[in-house]
Amino acid sequence: MKITTDEKVLRFENLTISKDVRKAIESLGFEEATPIQAQAIPYILEGRDVIGQAQTGTGKTAAFGIPALDMLDAENRKLQAVVLCPTRELAIQVAEELKKLAKYKKDTEILPIYGGQAIDRQIRVLKKGVQIIVGTPGRVIDHLERQTLKMDKVKMVVLDEADEMLDMGFREDIELILKKIPKQRQIVLFSATMPKAILDLAHKYQNNPQIVKVVHKELTVPSVEQFYFELNESSKPDILSRLMDIYNLKSSLVFCNTKRRVDKLVEDMQTRGYLADGLHGDLKQMQRDNVMSKFRKGTIEMLVATDVAARGIDVENVEAVFNYDVPLDEEQYVHRIGRTGRAGKTGRAFTFVVGRDIYQIKDIQRYTKAKITPQKVPTVHDVKEIRTDLMLQKVKDVIQAGHMGKYVHWIEELLEENYTALDVAASLLKIVMGDEENEKQFQDEKSSRGAKTSEDMDRLFINIGRKEKINPKDILASIAENTGISGKLIGAIDIYDKFTFVDVSSKHSEEIQNAMEDVRIKGKRISVEPANKKSEEF
Repeated sequence: MKITTDEKVLRFENLTISKDVRKAIESLGFEEATPIQAQAIPYILEGRDVIGQAQTGTGKTAAFGIPALDMLDAENRKLQAVVLCPTRELAIQVAEELKKLAKYKKDTEILPIYGGQAIDRQIRVLKKGVQIIVGTPGRVIDHLERQTLKMDKVKMVVLDEADEMLDMGFREDIELILKKIPKQRQIVLFSATMPKAILDLAHKYQNNPQIVKVVHKELTVPSVEQFYFELNESSKPDILSRLMDIYNLKSSLVFCNTKRRVDKLVEDMQTRGYLADGLHGDLKQMQRDNVMSKFRKGTIEMLVATDVAARGIDVENVEAVFNYDVPLDEEQYVHRIGRTGRAGKTGRAFTFVVGRDIYQIKDIQRYTKAKITPQKVPTVHDVKEIRTDLMLQKVKDVIQAGHMGKYVHWIEELLEENYTALDVAASLLKIVMGDEENEKQFQDEKSSRGAKTSEDMDRLFINIGRKEKINPKDILASIAENTGISGKLIGAIDIYDKFTFVDVSSKHSEEIQNAMEDVRIKGKRISVEPANKKSEEF
C-alpha cells in the first residue's frame, strides 16, 4: 500500500469524464476539487481500489460519485454500483447528492434503501431497474434474502463512513454483501479513522488499494471572535440581513461553496437593499478587478465569494466574515476568518450551520483548537436590543480607556444648566442609536431594505437591470411617457444587474404601478411593484 500525503489542486474541467457528468458539476457551481476529491478521483477513475481517510463534510460523496456515474452504463438497467452507509439519514443524503451529479445522465436510476420505509415501495422501484443503490447494510441484506436485489453485474462497491459501520456492528453484514459481489469489482472505502479492523477488512477484500488522506497541518487561528448559528437553509438570507444590521457592518466578506450560490445570494441581498456584489471563477479579470476596487473603496459593503475567487484578497478593514456555507475543511475555515481582525483591529466570524454541518464545526474546533461559540438566532425584535447592548459595551470601553478631558468639560457645562447626568447620558445614547436627530438617516437605511424613504416617498421594484443595458434616463423617460408625471417627483434610481429600485412620490405610487403594467423598456416587458413586497418574497 502506498500513502499519498501531498496536496493536489484539481479543477474539475481537467478531469477526463463524460460530458453529462461534467455538465452537472458545472451546473452545481463547483470550481475546484476538495483535497480528498483531488487525491481520490484520479485513482478511482483508473479503476483502482481506494481507501480514503476523510472527515464528514469534506466532499467524499463527489469523490466516489463522479467516478461511479462516469463508469455507469445508463442503457443497462441492471444494478452496477452499491454504496453502503451506516444510517438512513446518510443514505438519503448521499442518494440526493448523487442524483444532483446525475442530473444530465439520462435513464439513470438511483435508489436509497433503508429500514423504516415500506419495503414494498422499494421492491416496486427495484423491479423497474436501478443502476445505483445507496443503503444501510441491514436493509440491503433484507433485499438479498428476498431475492429482490441481484448483484451479479455490480462493478463498484463504496463503503462510506466504514469505521462507523464497524462500530455499529455491521461487519458481518458488510462481509456477507461483499461475498455476493462478482470478484472482478472495484471497492472504495472511506473512513474518518483507520483502526486495525478497517485495515483488516481492506486486506481481505481489496486488491492492492491506494490509500489517500488529507494531512492536517498545524493551523494558527487568528484572534477573531467566532460564533455559529444553527438554522434552516431557507432562513439564511434573513439571519445574514439581521446580523448586518445588528453590527452595522460597512465591510463584510461572505463565503459560499459554489458559484451558483454566490450569484443567488448577491441577487437576494441586492433586492433587500444591501450594497452587495460577487466574486467567483467565472468572472473575467477585468470584472474581478472592478469588484475588488469597489470593495476596497467602500462602495460595496458585502462581498460574496467562493474560496477559489477569494485567494489573494487583502483588505485590511473587513469587519466580519460570514461562512454562509460551512467550509469543507478546517484549513479553508482558517483562511476565511483570517481575512478579518487585521492590523490590530477586532474581527468577527459567523458560521451558518444546517443539519449535519454541526459535525464539521466540531471537527474544525478539534483541529484548530479554536472556540466557536454557539449563538441564539436573532429575531427581528432582538436587533435593536442587541445593538443597544453593543453600544453600551463601547461606552464602557471608552470609559476604561480614559482620555475624555474636553468631553467632560462640555458635559459639565450642561450639568450647570440643571440637567442631570442621567438625562445627558440617555439623550446622547438616543442620538447615537438613531432615535432623534438620526431618525431620518435611520428611515433612509430602512428604505434601502424595502421600506418607505420618508412619509411622502415610496420605493418601487422594477424587474429590469444592467443586463438589459438600461440607465436612469430610460427609467425616467418611460415613467414620464406613460404617466405624464414630472421627473421632480422621482427620487433615487438604484440599478442592479437584474432589477432596479425607484423612489417615487407616495401620492403617485399606485398610479405609476398601474400605468407601467406591461410596458416595455429596451424590448423587455416589465412589472412594477412595491419594494417591500418584493423583499418579503426573499
